[in-house]
Amino acid sequence: MAIAYIALGGNVGDVRETFRQAIAALCAQARAGLLARSSDYRTPPWGDTAQADFINACIAVTTELAPHALLAALQTVERRFGRDRAREHRYGPRTLDLDLIAYDDMRLDTPDLTLPHPGALARAFVLVPLAEIAPGLMLGDTRVDAALARLPTTGISRLPDPGAD
Repeated sequence: MAIAYIALGGNVGDVRETFRQAIAALCAQARAGLLARSSDYRTPPWGDTAQADFINACIAVTTELAPHALLAALQTVERRFGRDRAREHRYGPRTLDLDLIAYDDMRLDTPDLTLPHPGALARAFVLVPLAEIAPGLMLGDTRVDAALARLPTTGISRLPDPGAD
């Protein structure tokens, strides 16, 4: 069994409900067990800033799938929730984005998958929720909490738990 860390993001539709359904779908599709789920965070858009804020979260799962098979499962779940990578523009609005951030301590560099995720250490919208569930996780040679300490977190806010008063 491997432990995988997955970042979730979206800014179209009821993103929090999409996350709830997508996590369940992912666990079924990837034969995965949910170990941890971060809070949801409202984050400013990154890359293309002329769009609505995003909601981001991270999960940790156990899975028997190999990394490329897990990536395929993530992309299947994205499509199920309306993501069409062929029609979207880079860093643009989306219903659901699922990124494989880390898979055990594996280092991998193939044309379709790099582990750990090559952009994760530079993106506070990934590191804030990831640090909530795995602050000591090593991404390459850097701890998540140490990488986060070097980044600005302006505009990132934790959302109340669904159903909280």
